[in-house]
Amino acid sequence: MSQSDAPISWRLRLMRWMHWWPPLLGAGIRVTRMDPDLTAIDVEMRLTRLNRNVMGSHFGGSLYAMTDPFYMLMLIEQLGPTYVVWDKSAAIRYKRPGRGTVRAEFRLDPTLVHEIRATLETADKAEPLFQIEVKDLTGQVIAEVDKVIYCAKRSVHNARRQKPRQEE
Repeated sequence: MSQSDAPISWRLRLMRWMHWWPPLLGAGIRVTRMDPDLTAIDVEMRLTRLNRNVMGSHFGGSLYAMTDPFYMLMLIEQLGPTYVVWDKSAAIRYKRPGRGTVRAEFRLDPTLVHEIRATLETADKAEPLFQIEVKDLTGQVIAEVDKVIYCAKRSVHNARRQKPRQEE
């Protein structure tokens, strides 16, 4: 079965409507590109009265929201049901006020997915770091976001959760 003949997962179907998810909808965040294999997603956000701060630029929480779920969801789809994938941590650095439309691009290299699987053959977890730039229409960086995503084999993750925690 070719990639184009493969059945579309429920997650991918859901992601096609992501811009209707309340946290994204409220901030005016739209998915403008989503490759069928979920290796590329682009999002954008126009400046509106709903996402403007008191200084007249994009609210910082909205800038973060436009970067929040995508790498986790992409990895869930790429790794499949035998893996657990969670957002672990994030950091955002604001570089300049965002005015007008801002954009972010998410690219998932198949080599990285292969490396994560290979790591999980010998390790309990993998925690890849993704760096995202939020840019304005001129290409200037408005904010930089670092996202750490936790990945583990479902069997290992569940076994670790079942162990009683040791007192330190």
